[in-house]
Amino acid sequence: MTVVLDSGGLSALTGRRALLAELRQRGAWPAQVPTVVLTEALTGDHRRDFHTNRLLRACQIRDVTEPLAREGARLRAATGRPGTISATDAVVAALASGCHDPIVLTSDPRDLTTLTEHTTQPITISRV
Repeated sequence: MTVVLDSGGLSALTGRRALLAELRQRGAWPAQVPTVVLTEALTGDHRRDFHTNRLLRACQIRDVTEPLAREGARLRAATGRPGTISATDAVVAALASGCHDPIVLTSDPRDLTTLTEHTTQPITISRV
């Protein structure tokens, strides 16, 4: 299983030590986080971002490459609602689609579920 976090999932996991311990025990850690998620999740103020940055140090941060961005764009367009689905969610779905047995942890599964209907492999979406 590969855990991928969107910004809501990242925020929700901050400070949830029991859930993090469970993910580690199941071999599902470190989580994968595309760089664009940092733009949504962080404020730029090191004091306000302290706990999120601490969690990010335990994650694998993945660059958004051109092929990944293009796959995200394809998924977003395939939904028929590209104007209402965030590019960040599309990149998260694209990253997850290239992972082994992916599970995306999010606080808002609606758009991610819509995006994953257009991926080549099944992706589990889980609300945290």
